[in-house]
Amino acid sequence: MTTAELTLFQRLRRLSLISQIAIGLVLGIVLALVAPEATKAVALLGDLFIAGLKSVAPVLVFVLVMAAIASHEHGQPTHIRPILVLYLIGTLAAALVAVIASFAFPTTLVLNAPPVTGAPPGGIIAVIKNLLLSAITNPVKALMEANFIGILAWAIALGVVLRHASPATRTMLNDLSDAVSSIVHVVIRFAPLGIFGLVAATLGDSGLDALLGYGRLLMVIVGCMLFVALVVNPLIVFWKLRRNPYPLVFTCLRESAVTAFFTRSSAANIPINMELCKRLGLHEDTYSIAIPLGATINMAGAAITISVMTLAATHTLGIPVDMPTALLLCIVSSFAAAGVSGVAGGSLLLIPMATALFGISTDVAMQVVAIGFVISVVQDSAETALNSSTDVLLTAAGCAAASGEPLNLERA
Repeated sequence: MTTAELTLFQRLRRLSLISQIAIGLVLGIVLALVAPEATKAVALLGDLFIAGLKSVAPVLVFVLVMAAIASHEHGQPTHIRPILVLYLIGTLAAALVAVIASFAFPTTLVLNAPPVTGAPPGGIIAVIKNLLLSAITNPVKALMEANFIGILAWAIALGVVLRHASPATRTMLNDLSDAVSSIVHVVIRFAPLGIFGLVAATLGDSGLDALLGYGRLLMVIVGCMLFVALVVNPLIVFWKLRRNPYPLVFTCLRESAVTAFFTRSSAANIPINMELCKRLGLHEDTYSIAIPLGATINMAGAAITISVMTLAATHTLGIPVDMPTALLLCIVSSFAAAGVSGVAGGSLLLIPMATALFGISTDVAMQVVAIGFVISVVQDSAETALNSSTDVLLTAAGCAAASGEPLNLERA
């Protein structure tokens, strides 16, 4: 390596992680535009980055939650309850925004899409049943399948039991937690290369041609998500903290939403969010539980997707929708969103459950799902970015409001 190359490399290393990610993003776009045939060669970088995040996330959550609970001092607050309330308020508000936008900007679909595979749940009872069964699954199976409800259930149970263990055992758990966190830091350092590969592969394979026919639908969905991210979420944070929410909002969007947009997986973004919570100065006992729980149940973006796609189907079929039914759709889509798996496209298979409220057949509903997969290059990326960044935002707001301690935004 020449002196000039070494100097350039050193300068790049001295840049912040988000600056390095921005460079990777730009280079990925340039490569896809200039040499789209070369994007397949760098796609492996993105695949390896996502695989690394997904492999380390279940172990991180399991060890971190177990160690945090086992080491928790009696009487020390964790502030989990107010964060869960914020999750519920945020998801319901997002669904309401989607319903209002769908009435203000009605969209229609061309329902001749090809069939898709996958069985939607039979109703909200089926979603709740799946969540309960996930909570009591075998712990090894939960880790292997990245079932974060099951991982959380076992980590909490073992953590509670191990609170009565010997000091040496609890010290060992803390050391193990630090070791896994160190591995996470290494994986995150490769984010610029991963984003470079993901952007290049996505634009090289799909391009934007397939999205032009659904421009209006995408504008409503993404517009709702931007409104929630830049208006609704800041209002919730201001209500809790009584101060300017935008420094925290933009920090969460910059540090969490960017990587989530390209990984398209809330579960894969858990290590990123935990690292951000640590830099913000949040209490580990709180964020180690709230972040993986948020990646499972805090799904504002999914509630928007389900609501907008459902009402687009009703507009297409000429089905009248009154206000009480629209409000019921908000509730159903919010609870359905809580059952979305933290993987790409997880919200789309829940659309038939919502369309069933209006008597739409499963065959037609699955055509709507197919259209969702066509636009998922943008829709699912924006959805995941909103979901994941909101996890950190509401966790930070809940912690700061309950503890009264300032957030360390300079370090973040």
